[in-house]
Amino acid sequence: MDVFSHIKSVIGIILGLSIAKLLQGTVKLVQHPGRTKPYWVHLAWALYIFLLLTHFWWWEYRLKDLSGWTFQAYFFIILFITMYFTLCALLFPDDVKDYDDQWSEYFYSRKKWFFGVLAATFVADILDTLLKGNDYFLKATWEYPVRNSVHFVLCIVAMFVSSRKFHSALVILFILYELSYILRLFDFLT
Repeated sequence: MDVFSHIKSVIGIILGLSIAKLLQGTVKLVQHPGRTKPYWVHLAWALYIFLLLTHFWWWEYRLKDLSGWTFQAYFFIILFITMYFTLCALLFPDDVKDYDDQWSEYFYSRKKWFFGVLAATFVADILDTLLKGNDYFLKATWEYPVRNSVHFVLCIVAMFVSSRKFHSALVILFILYELSYILRLFDFLT
């Protein structure tokens, strides 16, 4: 087994667990609709994270071109992927009984953690792109660093803003932008 196959296996396991966590949490709401009160903003963030996971999984295929793997690079990739699993676990804990079974109460009580980890993923994404090489990083359009910078700043702001209107608008903006970004990045529109 070559090094990339080994790394790809670990990536697949952690990303698979992340997607499973999102799917289990969402399906549990359908299976037991009377147990907890769903909150559409929380579910929209779950959709957004699903989009990010799918995008990440596809994009990381480019790691195959990386030669000279080191333990440090491997460890960084594992930490990066673990951030996504953490986001999924934050979105869907084992229960929300401490929050009167209300997903909205749970979500806002954990927003600093959620948006802090999400902000960290945008920084890690830049490092991940640099890991693929300077030439690779320079091929990225101006949109890539602007996207990550703006998302990072908005996540930091979201950690401290309690307005539900703000959070509603933010999740819609993030989903629409991510869909647009994926469609343009992978030439769906041409």
